[in-house]
Amino acid sequence: MQEGIQQGVQQGIQQGIQQGVQQGLLHAQQRWVEGVLKSRFGGIDKTLAKVIDPLLKLSPEAAARWLVESSRQELVAKFGKRTKKTVAV
Repeated sequence: MQEGIQQGVQQGIQQGIQQGVQQGLLHAQQRWVEGVLKSRFGGIDKTLAKVIDPLLKLSPEAAARWLVESSRQELVAKFGKRTKKTVAV
């Protein structure tokens, strides 16, 4: 029984570490995207802030390509609009 408890604790620790690493990586990527947007466009207003989450869902390579190659207008047009999901009744 003691061995089972230790194994459960060990698994819990491993999961906690994995979640912490994933959150840390996501936070670092978000900071990077925000830094590029600030550098390119002088700041992040409400309109430009809407593109951050969609960019984070892309691969790092794809996000970098969009951030480097696209104008502010292109980024907002592609990623800044929130889509409303329709519910079939």
